Parts: sequence; C-alpha cells; structure tokens
Amino acid sequence: MTQTLPTHARVVIVGGGIIGCSVAYHLTSLGWTDVVLLEQGRLSGGTTWHAAGLVGQLRSHANMTGLIRYSTELYAGLEAETGLATGWKNCGSLSVARTDDRMTQLKRTAAAARAQGVAVEVISAAEAGALWPVMEVADLKGAVWLPGDGKANPTDLTQSLAKGARSRGARIHEKVRVTGIATRDGRATGVQTDQGEIAAEVVVNCAGQWARKVGQMCGVAVPLHSAEHMYIVTGRIQGVHPDLPVMRDPDGYIYFKEEVGGLVMGGFEPSAKPWGMDGIPDDFEFSLLPDDWNQFEILMENALIRVPQLAEAEVKKFYNGPESFTPDNNFILGEAPELRSFFVGAGFNSMGIASAGGAGRALAEWIVNGAPTLDLWPVDIRRFARFNTNAAWLHDRVKETLGLHYVMPWPNRELDTGRPLRRSPLYDRLAARGASFGSKMGWERANFFAGPGESRDIAYSFDRQNWHAAVSREVKVAREAVAIFDQTSFAKLLVQGRDAARELNRLCAADIDVEPGRTVYTGLLNKRGGYESDLTVLRLARDRFLMITGSAQPVRDMDWIARNLDPAAHAFVTDVTSAHAVLAVMGPKSRDLLSRITPADLSNAAFPFGTVREIDLGQGIGLANRMTYVGELGWELVVPVEMAASIYDLLHARGADLGLTDAGYYAIESMRLEKGYRAWSRELTPDITPLEAGLGFAVAWDKPAFLGREALLAARAQGPARRRIVQLTLEDGSRMLWGGEAVLRDGQPVGELRSGFYGCTLGRAVGLALVHNAAGVDAGFLHTGRWEVDVAGERLAARLHTAAAYDPKSERPRA
Repeated sequence: MTQTLPTHARVVIVGGGIIGCSVAYHLTSLGWTDVVLLEQGRLSGGTTWHAAGLVGQLRSHANMTGLIRYSTELYAGLEAETGLATGWKNCGSLSVARTDDRMTQLKRTAAAARAQGVAVEVISAAEAGALWPVMEVADLKGAVWLPGDGKANPTDLTQSLAKGARSRGARIHEKVRVTGIATRDGRATGVQTDQGEIAAEVVVNCAGQWARKVGQMCGVAVPLHSAEHMYIVTGRIQGVHPDLPVMRDPDGYIYFKEEVGGLVMGGFEPSAKPWGMDGIPDDFEFSLLPDDWNQFEILMENALIRVPQLAEAEVKKFYNGPESFTPDNNFILGEAPELRSFFVGAGFNSMGIASAGGAGRALAEWIVNGAPTLDLWPVDIRRFARFNTNAAWLHDRVKETLGLHYVMPWPNRELDTGRPLRRSPLYDRLAARGASFGSKMGWERANFFAGPGESRDIAYSFDRQNWHAAVSREVKVAREAVAIFDQTSFAKLLVQGRDAARELNRLCAADIDVEPGRTVYTGLLNKRGGYESDLTVLRLARDRFLMITGSAQPVRDMDWIARNLDPAAHAFVTDVTSAHAVLAVMGPKSRDLLSRITPADLSNAAFPFGTVREIDLGQGIGLANRMTYVGELGWELVVPVEMAASIYDLLHARGADLGLTDAGYYAIESMRLEKGYRAWSRELTPDITPLEAGLGFAVAWDKPAFLGREALLAARAQGPARRRIVQLTLEDGSRMLWGGEAVLRDGQPVGELRSGFYGCTLGRAVGLALVHNAAGVDAGFLHTGRWEVDVAGERLAARLHTAAAYDPKSERPRA
C-alpha cells in the first residue's frame, strides 16, 4: 500500500542503508520520534545488502574502537528487542602474519588492544591452525586472536534497526527519490522528492555512494568515490563449520568467513578499480557489476595459498558490488560546515556493518545535543576541504585508499596519489636542497632533508627509519645554531570587527584582550572543557586578530569559531591561509641571523617573548612573531606569499657562516616532544581538558566568562584529575616509539602514548602519554611505581618526567 508522504518532519534521513536505519533507530531512542527516512529503492538495496558483514572491533583510535564495541553490543541484543534476526554471531577473528614485519605489526596491534580494553591474544601459527583447521600455516609467523569480533547479516541487521525505529514512531518510505535539498539563510530546511516536498528542521545525508551527489544538491562537500569490491561464495568445504572465526590474511590482501558450510573470500587489492566516474545510476538497486576475474586474480592466488582446498571448491557466486571510499579510509560523520542542520553519515570504506551501530548513535547524539559528545576527529567531515571533492583527485586517491585496508600500516606512512597538489612558494627551493616531502591537508611539506648520498625515499620500518641521521643533523643545528622551517601550511584565520576582541575572549580560554602587538597561546574549548583547537592569537590591532592554527584544522576551526560567534556581533572570520607564507627561524643564533636582514631591534627588552610586530625583511616586509614550537629562541615570519622566496633566499645568503640549515617536520616532532609540547588531535582533543593536559597555566581562570569555564571550575574543585598527559622516555636509547603503544605501571596497563618519536638531543625515544588512575593522577602516582612501554609485546623500561626532559634556558614554550 502506498503511503502518503508527510509535509513536515523534525528530521528527514536520506538513504535506507544500514547507517540511515541506525541513525533513525538512535534518534528515536533519544526521544526524537518525528523522524522520516526516505529510500529511493528498498531498504539495504544500495551497497549494504552485498557487504561481507565482518565486525572487527579494533581501530587505531580508542573512540573509533569504542564505536565498534558498542556496535557488537547492540547487534547482540537487537533481535531480542525487535524480534527480527540480525545474523549476529560472536565467532571471534584471527589475523595471521606471513612476515616478521607483519608479526611485529600484529603484536603492536595486540598491545594497543590491551590498552583500549579489548580482549586479544598473540598466538602461534599452530594455535591459529587449530582455530582455523582449513588453513595452511607452514608459512605463517603467528597470529592474533580477538574473541569479541564477529559477523552479521547486513540485510537482516538493517531491517531489524528499521523495525526498532518504526516501533518508536519513525516513518520509513521506500521508492521515494530525493531530488533536491531546500535551504534558507544558511540552513537546510527540508527535501524535495519525486513525490512532493517535506519541510524539516534537520536533514541527514546517509545516501551511501550517492552521498556526494546529494551533497552537491546544496553545496556541501562529501568527498567519497565508488570502487568495485569483489568476493566469492563457495560451496561446502570439509572442515568449515558454523563457528569458524573470521580470518584475515593481510599480507595476501584477503579475508574469509564461513557461510552455509562454505567460505566467503574477498579482499582489498593493492590497486583498486574505481567505478561510477560518469555518475551512479539512481536505480542501481540490489545490483552487481560484471565479474572481473583479472582484477580478482591477486586475491584468488593468495587465497589458494592460504586455503588449498579452494582449488577444488565450487564457486557458487561471484559478487562484484561497488562501495564508497574516502580519501583517508575513514568514514564521514557530522554537520556540514557549509550548511547548518545538514548532517552526513557516509563513506564507510567496506566497514559499514562494523561501524554502523556506533556511528549511528554518535551522529544521533550530535544532532540531538548540537555538538559531538566525544572526540570524533578521525571521522569528522570537517577534516576535509572542498578541494577533496575534485572528481579526478578522488578517482586517483581511492585507487590507493581501498588497498590501505591490508597494506602494512607503517609509522608515518605517506600516501602517493593526488600529489603534489598544494605547494608552498618555497617548494622548488626545498626540493633542490634535498627535501623529502609528506602531505597534510593537500600541502606538500618537507619531512626531512637528505644529504649527499642519502635517499629522499623513506624505507619504512617499525624501528629507526633511514632518515634518522638526517633528522638528527637538523635537530642539532636548530639546538646549537639556526634552522629554517617552512611552515606555510599553517592555517591562518583573520578575525576582525569592532566586537572581535569581546567575541574571541569568550571563545578562548586565555585572555586575548591584550595590547596590539602581543601574541597569546590559547585553547578553544567546548562546554565540557575539552579542546576544540589550540592555537596562537596575534593581536594586530584593536579590531583585528590573526589566529595561526594547525595545517589540518582550517575548516574545523573556521566552523567552530563561526558557529560560536554571536550572530548580532560585529565580528567576522576569514580564512587567509593562502595569502601568507610562514618561515620559522629557530635556534640560539636566530637573532643574529635576522638582525642581518632587518633594522628592527630584536633584543629581549625591545622584542620580548610573545611579541608580534611588522618589520622590514630585506626589501620585503612581514610579521615577526616571537614564538616557538621547538623550545629555542626564534621567530615565526608571516610574510606575503609573493615575498617568501626573496626573503628565504636572503636568509640563506646571510646565514651561511652561522651554519644555517633547512629543517623539516620530523625535526619539529622530535624537538616538540623533547620539550613536552602538546599537539592538537593527539594530546589535546575534545575529550581532554587543560587540567588533564597539564596546561592550566594557559587558562585565564579569573575571566568572568569563556566557553568551557564552568566545566573546568567543577573539575578543578574535584581535586587531581583521573587522567593526565605525561612525558616518558625509554631507558634504552636504541629503541623507537611511534605513538599508540601501551603504557604500564607496575605491570598494569594505565594508558597509551598519544605521540612518540626519537628525541635526537636526548639520545632516546620520547613520548607523551595519556595515563589514568581512578583515585587521581597525583604526584604520588607519578613518582612511584615502575613505568614501562609495551613495544610489540616487549616491555621496555621507561622514565616518567614531570618537568620537560629537555629544558633549555633560552626560551619559554609555546604550549
């Protein structure tokens, strides 16, 4: 029977796959019952129905792991709630290793799992064979076993979520195609369909591989691209039973699960096959693409090595179903920065079944609460910019990111496709000096500078990599002489207007209502007191401020500031990143060098720390900001892009006898960790407060009002925080830290490293960890106990530092 569409709903969800149904289910669970879900075909008919249905809990980010752990709990109880089967089976999963490097990676994974509270066991190849008896194990180094993992039936699960949503009032309409998004005054106000219009307070784009097209209807960037994903289903195989765990062989790019006594075998080939370059047909429902055995060949060859019985098994079905993939292999969640009340949940990179329960709840909470309830930065839609939706760029990038599922996740691994794109005006000069470039937010950035006879190509490893000597040289020069860091990729936001000071002082935790010519380090906090960003604010005039923030954050920070400004205030924020280059001149001889190209007085008395001033630089001009992120005397020169090359050349011409060198971002990472400086998205997140970060000094406690103040005052009144960021160094100077390693106190896991690197000045690895203790992380807790770091299953003795492990006297810290 045809249902008449309503003319109004509180929320309209576009798309009836598993994520759309999960959002509807969770919105109604939170009490928002006036929900309409529109599906252009039938529920699960887009990409959900042909998903393999694997549910693996562990992710590199603790909150992402938490979302999937919630999914497993939800799926386990959903049938009892709705009466509809979900196909959920807690069969566990195995991941096997063919190489020593892969075994090291699996051991690192196991340590991270333990730090996140996920049950895991490192087992031998023989033990893996006992759990998965149809597997060839002679070539394996070992495996990890996660007993909490499982599998589900995607279509049944979707129907069960839909029934749960309907039971609480949601209305689900199939065979209704959305043709447009209605907007007014920067907000989504409803949808247009082929059967009429629906006014709405909130619109949610869960349109799967059509989500980019739906975003284009209202000017919202949703960077995803479809690619073919293939698997086969076999007939019965002797030894395969219903309780067989899911098995992944990442060195062979393949996975297996049991199905009706046979096996589902699929994978993620290293070079994927994008699809839908000319658009995706609206009627592509419960449809598949043609078989492509040539593309599947690499997966089949590896599967025959792992399960020799496949050579004789019947192939009952070849599935080639397109799925949507994103530029970084993480899904997309959140309110669009371009359009208020328009939310996106899409781009699940073949992990939609595992993620949908937790992602649906997180997005529903974001909608109901008006902000995320936890740190979702790895999947936040604001991590992308508009250029990320370029079709040609997406096509090339997705060929690579699909394969990232099983490619070795080397520390600091750089992607190769879609580069170079955004380049500093110094790019060619840095390349001529031996720069090895990485990429962040599309920017090409020098990671290190190879010397004569050294390779710019990174030889990836879990131990020291081949750039170690080059970075050590750069750090030594920056500590003892002077170095130039090209930090042009820093985001720069201009806030101006007669109410700018008042508005920023309400958004910033520090007091930024200082005299023009002063620079203030501050956090932007949420109502929970957690960090939405940390940045420096340069007061250029009474009504003009330049905010310098991280390279990855311009869209997010712009959105945060704009949505929290009083609409009635005379204050405006503009992204001026591309107008300015930033040359950071750092080291004890930086004053000597700059004095050779400027008549400005750079003495401590005339130019103290935290001062910003426009000065002459050779024949050019720029802002000199006395600030440091490496712990040495130095200035960040914010100069017009068109003058950057001239100023850079002049610095090199005048600094040769001072030992001037170029240095890259790996040197910055080494030096900032030696000083214990925090970084946003790692030590500073929406879940971590200044009290937990050890940055209470950067809070203006006496300010009458700023966002997050009440939460901070309440937390301070409770005594020592139960979590805290601390600095650790390894006692063994030959070992390496990368971040993500488990931290132990007296043999018990108490946290994980949020950042790790080699401290070239200290001569040992250094990291910043978030540690926790229910009774409070106080001095007694920190100064007692035996501290260790779990590096791939090996517990290494560590030293905890309550003051910076490296403490030069030349300069105060930025953070």
